[in-house]
Amino acid sequence: MLFTGTHIHKLDRKGRVSVPKRFRATLDHETFAGIYLYQSHKENALEGCGESHMERIAASLDDLAMFSDEADDLADTILGASHMLPFDGEGRIILPPELIEFAGIDDQVAFVGRGRTFRIWNPDVFKPLQDASRTRTLNRGSTLKLKPLSDTPASSRPAAATGTAGPDDEGATG
Repeated sequence: MLFTGTHIHKLDRKGRVSVPKRFRATLDHETFAGIYLYQSHKENALEGCGESHMERIAASLDDLAMFSDEADDLADTILGASHMLPFDGEGRIILPPELIEFAGIDDQVAFVGRGRTFRIWNPDVFKPLQDASRTRTLNRGSTLKLKPLSDTPASSRPAAATGTAGPDDEGATG
């Protein structure tokens, strides 16, 4: 499964926010029952993923020259600054104050799927950026060359249709 859609959820005074049900389902196969978050390199947003993706990041860092400035900087920025946030019994996490401040989050959180990862935004900051991305995509005439199913991991292939449809996750807008 993949992280998809934009889901707006409330942040309470204690910093708790419900992780979208779809996102939790995507993480069901992970050993750690929670998410990893760290500050984005490019945006005032938080990068989020599961444990298996963090392991891929660590493995990618192993490919860099040991003790190089690039390896050290990336390890400090991603691994050294990441937060392991476990789910509580209701599927919520507690966002650390420094991450809330970095992303400029107030009382609402936008979980934005990006395939194997996701971002967490202040919804008021994300919406104009999303609109600008759509405009650039349309102006460029951007397209994708789809990979054959044989080139995609089995875990990201669509499941067979069951013939039943249910309502989308609460708070989902896409």
